[in-house]
Amino acid sequence: MDTRRSLRILAAALGAAGLLVSGCTGGSPTDTSSSAPATASVPPVPEGLERYYGQTLKWRDCGVEGFQCATMKAPLDYAEPDGDEIDLAVSRKRATGPGKRIGSLLVNPGGPGGSAIDYLQGYAAIGYPAPVRARYDMVAVDPRGVARSEPVECLTGPQMDTYTQVDQTPDDAAEITGLSSEYERFASGCEKRSGTILPHVSTVETARDMDVLRALLGDEKLHYVGASYGTFLGATYAGLFPGRVGRLVLDGAMDPSLPSVEMNRDQTAGFETAFQSFAADCVKKADCPLGTTSTADAATRLKRLFADLDAHPIETGDSRRLTESLGTTGVIAAMYDESAWPQLREALAAAQDGDGSGLLSLSDSYYERQPNGTYANLMFANAAVNCLDLPPAFTDAEDVERAVPGFEKASPVFGRAFAWAALNCAHWPTPPTGTPHRIEAKGAAPIVVVGTTRDPATPYKWAESLAGQLSSGTLLTYSGDGHTAYGRGSDCIDTAINTYLLEGTPPNDGKKCS
Repeated sequence: MDTRRSLRILAAALGAAGLLVSGCTGGSPTDTSSSAPATASVPPVPEGLERYYGQTLKWRDCGVEGFQCATMKAPLDYAEPDGDEIDLAVSRKRATGPGKRIGSLLVNPGGPGGSAIDYLQGYAAIGYPAPVRARYDMVAVDPRGVARSEPVECLTGPQMDTYTQVDQTPDDAAEITGLSSEYERFASGCEKRSGTILPHVSTVETARDMDVLRALLGDEKLHYVGASYGTFLGATYAGLFPGRVGRLVLDGAMDPSLPSVEMNRDQTAGFETAFQSFAADCVKKADCPLGTTSTADAATRLKRLFADLDAHPIETGDSRRLTESLGTTGVIAAMYDESAWPQLREALAAAQDGDGSGLLSLSDSYYERQPNGTYANLMFANAAVNCLDLPPAFTDAEDVERAVPGFEKASPVFGRAFAWAALNCAHWPTPPTGTPHRIEAKGAAPIVVVGTTRDPATPYKWAESLAGQLSSGTLLTYSGDGHTAYGRGSDCIDTAINTYLLEGTPPNDGKKCS
């Protein structure tokens, strides 16, 4: 999977999943040494946070051509602003011109756990439309607990290999115990290695960090493009600071009003929808490894492959064999972007011939496993944020077993695995601080919410719900496949979003593109 598509799609892939997936300008445009602090036109500084809002960013060369980097400080605990602080990594690429600079455009690829700086430097600041990059400084901050910003750490590489291979469709009491034990070991590892930051990586805290950064950049309003989980982060910001909302694009929207179990079940149905779309395309081709008769036959054959892998993992050319869990993750990874479908067909055909290397490669890209056997902290941060933001979907194996039929109804192919994946927060050492809630953001400027009709990770109905909750929400629909819509080839979508970002004019509510 190429690097840019991986950054754009897979870093935003995790949403609610568990083991599987789960302005005003500031400073001179030529100033490269520091950002101007908040000016008198910027909304008042929250009490007790003056030293954070008043700090100066000292920009330096990143070692990546065209980019600058800086470090901002934030309180570890916003309830105790005079206590410990954390360092957050920031990067930017200055507006290129021509045209008057609008301000800074903050971007976040989702996850939670995706590196916003990697996304900025690897895609957004070089791949977003030129007119947008001409008039905005493109900016990213790795959220607290992620990548360069005091990352959450949980397991070693070999431990993570074991974790990703554990049987996620347990057939008996011993396998249930094995899966539960892995979840416990994961949670214990996070507490041991990252216990100080673990209670302070919530979406609310990250949204508050974003407001500090907005002020340090000298912007009166926050302009932002968030994908997948980044939409929840953006909506949370709007709920906290409606008067500071500038131009917000929430692409591949999440629904903050849903409890964990419903969110996981909806996402299960989303992946079933995506698989049906893939299967409908596949069976039209003579070399489809899932047959050429019907999508139902394709589903049956894929389930048979998973069952075979459960009983007899296959060789991969690596020290690891392809297990059912790794094979399932590989298939899921390819559901995010239809351009990965040819790669998936090849990987499935090879797996049927006893070669699991293709599906393992897809799975490794999903987990951000490096060739040397180490892992990025994506999965660690993903669990840490999700388990803090909402109460767990399930508290024990009995809960899961009762829920399995509903998950299998949502997806005969993936349902059982997704149900057991949702047990991952049951043993979390830090109690949740968030609850399901509607976000209205009354008084905010127009916010564009984008939904894709066959999005696997953030089902379309979530975008409909979020747009309906936000008092100024405008729904923009892409009728198609894949996760998120901006920059994926639809001129209709891109034109609507570009016009909004450059002119401040949102598309008509309910606008549809294909």
